Amino acid sequence: MTSRQFYDWQTAGGGGDVVLLVETLERQDIPWCMIGGLAVNHWAHEPMATADVDLVIAAEVDLAVRALEEAGFRSERFDWSVNLTGHSKVSVQISTEPVYRDFPSRSVPADVHGILMRVASLEDTLRGKILAWSDSRRRPSKRQKDLLDIMRLVEAHPQLASSLPDDLSRRLEALQ
Repeated sequence: MTSRQFYDWQTAGGGGDVVLLVETLERQDIPWCMIGGLAVNHWAHEPMATADVDLVIAAEVDLAVRALEEAGFRSERFDWSVNLTGHSKVSVQISTEPVYRDFPSRSVPADVHGILMRVASLEDTLRGKILAWSDSRRRPSKRQKDLLDIMRLVEAHPQLASSLPDDLSRRLEALQ
């Protein structure tokens, strides 16, 4: 079984939705990149299946959303994001928070789960995960997953440990 087949199995065909998302944004020549779990999967030693697809678009979010709707996605707008659903169990969230807007300018091409995409740089991926973990409004289970993702990044790239906030460093040390 290929990594793409496994991803499709885990997400009820989510690879097709992700490919459609990537192709649609690329056709529109919109600067974008994956953040969150898919970016972590690129940078960590071992990928973990996720049905969450988090991305950021540098500009023209409305243009991107229109193009994605025309491609078959349904959208729902929130203060901090635009959420999209396609034909699978994949849940797409376009972050509209300003802190992520410059991530696409530093993104790198990647093969994640057998799908070619752009992912946030290693440093931006870590920064995004630290921001998510620090957000006390997030569900405790989501914050724990963020902590695990940070741990996976640091295990794969030990040099990142020096850039962690003190409270996070102590938390990770306590888990070892």
